[in-house]
Amino acid sequence: MVALRDRLIRNRTQLSNAIRGYAAEFGFTAARGWRTSIRCSIAFKLMRTCPSWLASCSRPKLKNMRSCRRKIAEVDAKLMAWHKADECSRRLAKIPGVGPIGAALLMMKTPRRDVSIGRQFAAWIGLTPKDHSKAGKVRLGVITRPATKPCAAC
Repeated sequence: MVALRDRLIRNRTQLSNAIRGYAAEFGFTAARGWRTSIRCSIAFKLMRTCPSWLASCSRPKLKNMRSCRRKIAEVDAKLMAWHKADECSRRLAKIPGVGPIGAALLMMKTPRRDVSIGRQFAAWIGLTPKDHSKAGKVRLGVITRPATKPCAAC
């Protein structure tokens, strides 16, 4: 379910960028985001300066983007139902900056048997203390994040 949601969001972004690219060819610039792509395609129909094929070219992409939005909403509804049923996920959502979708994704991806305490969990996600050791004396500093981002499936 998580991978499906991730793929649908990437598809929606690709379609949005394609529509904005069509608009840019005719000097119609728009901000990033799928909502502005919808406005761009509507503006194509209203503009008299662009050819009719431009509106017809963006129409299938707009239809695909709308179906992606519907599918994302369905997956989000399933994730919210799972979130409401899981007590740990609800507790995680109370943390500032962690929403219900993020909490559900974290609970789904965390291996329950391998990670039983906070230190093991921090090591599992890649949080490590910065090492300031010298001359055989161990001094650990603040917690750091890994330099590379984990893959979307992790």
